[in-house]
Amino acid sequence: MAEYLLSDAQMRHFIVNGFVTVTTDLSAQFHDAVYEKTVSVFDKEGNPGNNLLPRIPEIQSVFDDPNVSGALTSLLGPDYYMQPHRHPHYNPPGSKGQGLHQDGGKRWSHHTRRLLVFYYPQDTPVELGPTGVVPMSHYFSTREGSEVSPEQPIVGEAGTVAFANYDLWHRAMPNSSEKRRYMMKFLYARMLEPEAPTWANKETDWANGTSVGPAEYQEMFRHLWNWHRGTEFGVANPSHNGTSNRASLSDLISSLNSTTESTGLQAAYELPRFGEKAVPALVRCLEEESEMTRRNACYALNAVGTPTVEALRDALKDPREYVRDNAAEALGDLGNKAEPVVSALVETLADESGRVRSRIAEALGTTSQSSSIAVPGLVKALADKNDGVRRNAVFALARIGENATDAVEGLQSVLFDANRYIRGDAVHALYRIGTLGAKSVLLRHLQTTRWCPITSSESTF
Repeated sequence: MAEYLLSDAQMRHFIVNGFVTVTTDLSAQFHDAVYEKTVSVFDKEGNPGNNLLPRIPEIQSVFDDPNVSGALTSLLGPDYYMQPHRHPHYNPPGSKGQGLHQDGGKRWSHHTRRLLVFYYPQDTPVELGPTGVVPMSHYFSTREGSEVSPEQPIVGEAGTVAFANYDLWHRAMPNSSEKRRYMMKFLYARMLEPEAPTWANKETDWANGTSVGPAEYQEMFRHLWNWHRGTEFGVANPSHNGTSNRASLSDLISSLNSTTESTGLQAAYELPRFGEKAVPALVRCLEEESEMTRRNACYALNAVGTPTVEALRDALKDPREYVRDNAAEALGDLGNKAEPVVSALVETLADESGRVRSRIAEALGTTSQSSSIAVPGLVKALADKNDGVRRNAVFALARIGENATDAVEGLQSVLFDANRYIRGDAVHALYRIGTLGAKSVLLRHLQTTRWCPITSSESTF
């Protein structure tokens, strides 16, 4: 398996640019067959949407290919999860293409917890209308990101698979050919917080004496490298970018409030060199009306790391909804470094705000993976009237996995939830819990809901 993991160079490319590609070892005949079956399904039934994989189950072989599974392991850890959402994208001959957009967008984290995975079953040159991506745009939540670098087409032979950060700006480019272009999009998630490198890592230092990506963003890239390696985030390198590093704490805090997103991002990742001294000012930034300021402060708080935890716990009690929401967001992004305040997060599951409860449930999935302390509160949250709370609670229980054995009955109760993604994530949560009781509930449910991929209007039985 080790030979199929991404290299340090590939990981650096992903961290800077937000995407990386591999090619499967499957035959050209395999991809031709997938393409022809896709054409048939579209012509006879229309777009299968989330039923793409059960309708064309051969595609699973793509994700079982060692080059693909190796890349997924490298980027998301060995316990990665194919989420219920997937979609085949059809780019017809003569199309004008799409506008640039983000599928995630405004997720106040730069950490790789979700991935878009694109599979192309046909040769995809630029004239066929490939996916266009904007390198490095995944760090931006405003339109500034769509212009941060020139658009790059993802071209390649049949069997090319691209792995893109969930927030990467992208689009379908114009198809100037007379052929159909298909791309199969899947959404993957990280289930466990990184504790060690999961790619073929040989070098500990981010740059290792070489220049990788724009100089002004080196501390941001270094933070992501260290996060993937499971190391303490650390202090910004004082030798890098001398002009920025001469800035005072107050100057950098002011820069967080810039209307230019790139300025705020650079400041956010320079602030860790002040360590704990920066925490009070950063927490006060969560009180600002400007969403961009608060978002930049969350990046900085996470880059500072462990010294921020207690101050963020106190912010969970702030009378303002958006402050509590931002504090929960920041603690969730700290992951297992925020484990000491899990009890405070559980208490906040009773918050009057559905938005805050939803954010807390999400945070508990990354902060409480090593124990069952959050499970009773999350099980109770499965009955919340708020759709987002239920969905995040289910996903949190899936991440907690084998420590969530007391959640089986609660998860069984949402297997027929009105939200299709709550249903799907409940199935995966039961799978990860893995007890005999969980497996019994899961198998009975799957026997009941089995979907036959060869049943159609032309052949009903």
